[in-house]
Amino acid sequence: MIARYSRKQMSDIWEAENRFRIWFEIEAHACDANAKLGRIPEAAAKAVWERGKFEVERIDEIEREVKHDVIAFLTNLAEHVGDEARFVHQGMTSSDVLDTCLSVQLMQAADIIIEDLEKLLVVLKRRAIEHKDTICIGRSHGIHAEPVTFGLKMAQAYAEFDRCLKRMKDARAEVATCAISGAVGTFANIDPYVEEHVAEKMGLTVEPVSTQVIPRDRHAMYFSVLGVIASCIERLSVEVRHLQRTEVLEAQEYFSKGQKGSSAMPHKKNPILTENLTGQARYIRAMCIPAMENVALWHERDISHSSVERYIGPDATVALDFSLARLTNVMDQLLVYPDNMLNNMNKMGGLPNSQRVLLELTQAGVSREDAYRLVQESSMKVWDSKGDLHLLDLLKADPVVTDKVSEAELEELFNMDYHTKHVDTIFSRVFGE
Repeated sequence: MIARYSRKQMSDIWEAENRFRIWFEIEAHACDANAKLGRIPEAAAKAVWERGKFEVERIDEIEREVKHDVIAFLTNLAEHVGDEARFVHQGMTSSDVLDTCLSVQLMQAADIIIEDLEKLLVVLKRRAIEHKDTICIGRSHGIHAEPVTFGLKMAQAYAEFDRCLKRMKDARAEVATCAISGAVGTFANIDPYVEEHVAEKMGLTVEPVSTQVIPRDRHAMYFSVLGVIASCIERLSVEVRHLQRTEVLEAQEYFSKGQKGSSAMPHKKNPILTENLTGQARYIRAMCIPAMENVALWHERDISHSSVERYIGPDATVALDFSLARLTNVMDQLLVYPDNMLNNMNKMGGLPNSQRVLLELTQAGVSREDAYRLVQESSMKVWDSKGDLHLLDLLKADPVVTDKVSEAELEELFNMDYHTKHVDTIFSRVFGE
């Protein structure tokens, strides 16, 4: 992932220094377990911890010759440990190190993403409460439907990302497994206790059946959750982008002092941050398919999964961390225009109340078909007038309607409070009492 869309805490997880540090801990803990089993001298395990070091540049140098990253690492480690290094990696295979390390890295990345989601939820809850009663028009198919509140929009986003948080915690737990089972996963040359010990020390659980590699359905689920979170980011971003359109302008990304929106047009204020988030979501989702294709490996193992994971592991997590942080900032500073919301809602001459009139006529004894026809006839006149006419006036002038519903009753049907009477109920479902 390019630096423009990276945050250091997440990108550091995927740096060689962190990867080799995790490799070292896996090997050193395995030595401790083998020493307890009497398979290697305790002094050898102690020497690994005391003298064990590595240099990224030296590992890269060795790998250029041996063409094997784990062997290069073990060779560099042995240069520091000395003769006792012959007891390192006893009964283990490269996948034991690589797969267990990837589990740790994905777990570390998940912890950051979980924290990102928690911060976003705090902001969304604050904005929801702030605008709980800020009335705006709800739209279906992009067309005016019936009134909602901006707070309900934020509550919907909160509930969605709260589900994302639960999914991410589940994905973290599912991917956090350890495999130290040796060639083809049979433990023929290593005791299962070693796996149990390493798992405990690394904060992992043991993989029930590793077949030398950890089954990639775990990773496929992990990356799928990242993709779902990205889609939720895009959903909220698209909402902001639509609301910022000149013809709507009900909400707007914060535009800082000195910021410029266009190289050609000095007047422009563009929703560049949420547009960027739409692009980020596309990129993150693209990594779900390779993760799913990694599930089907040959027999007990092959390495067709390896190269793609070296890309998608860092890129998906770095991009999602960046996106969540950006979205949190956007929503924290989002400018909201309640007056424009009311003006937009009133542009169509009371049409958002058509369903309520329809229902009132059916309650007064009119068939649903006739009631629909009566209200639609007046509604289409308002629509064609582009809001110059008002639905209430046309209904009052229709004797068939007023024969069933009085003018006073019709006026009450256009009370906006009717549409928001259950906002508190929805909020209690989302945020609790």
